[in-house]
Amino acid sequence: MLQSMARRADLPVGALLPLGLLLLGWAAMFGPSYAELAQTIWASDEQGHGPIILAVGFWLIWRRRDALLALHRQAERPALAAALVLMLVAIAAYALGRSQVIWSIQIAAQLLVLAALALGFIGPRALRVLAFPLVFLVFMIPWPGDWVAAVTTPLKSAVSSVAADVLHALGYPVARTGVILSVGPYQMLVADACAGLNSMFTLEALGLLYMNLMGYTTWGRNLTLALLILPIAFVANVVRVIILVLVTYHFGDAAGQGFAHGFAGLVLFLVALVLILAVDHLLNPFFSRQRAAAP
Repeated sequence: MLQSMARRADLPVGALLPLGLLLLGWAAMFGPSYAELAQTIWASDEQGHGPIILAVGFWLIWRRRDALLALHRQAERPALAAALVLMLVAIAAYALGRSQVIWSIQIAAQLLVLAALALGFIGPRALRVLAFPLVFLVFMIPWPGDWVAAVTTPLKSAVSSVAADVLHALGYPVARTGVILSVGPYQMLVADACAGLNSMFTLEALGLLYMNLMGYTTWGRNLTLALLILPIAFVANVVRVIILVLVTYHFGDAAGQGFAHGFAGLVLFLVALVLILAVDHLLNPFFSRQRAAAP
């Protein structure tokens, strides 16, 4: 049975027991946090991307299993001392975040645990293999509300202003007061989920995932595309707000707050993905198209 499971997972039989124990330990440590997040922060529009980032992050780690096993077979000396120190820091951070209900510290501790496991079981070179998944998982950390609000407020104001200008240019009776858009007999508040920092985080994570899957080896291209994702996210948020305003104006408030609201969120990602693909194509003449082999 173990051999059959190992063949399906493309792993040596001897790796199944340690892997199973690690997964059980991970579930015992972070399972309660995930359960509480699912009932609180992850249930909100602003942080709904959290479980998706988590699942994709673990998938990215799984994709690198062959590279990790190759390092393990090379008998690289594990950095046990560094792993122990890092694990103690991770446990202390988790205990602090858990006891004080500080989600950012509590969830960030999992990155330290992953790094400590890589150092302790394989060695320093394992961190290079896991560099991108660890960076990607940063985007699931729920940052303190004060930090988010400080950036979200001007973002919402800018998105509201651009959306109002575009709709006014198209001939719609739109007026703006701060982040409140008045269109016909309706008033709409541009919420954090529609134009806030968290949507920027989600779209930046989408862009980084795209670059990783494409396997570009040119740092200049990757950095340029990563920076351009920020204005792309802004444009996608503007399109989302415009769609919600148009739906509300033509079909009523119930339509704008119902199915169309969720559909506009899907449009946000579709618009962002199309723009990322278009910008990536425009970068072709300026950067090499050389790609790395998939990990």
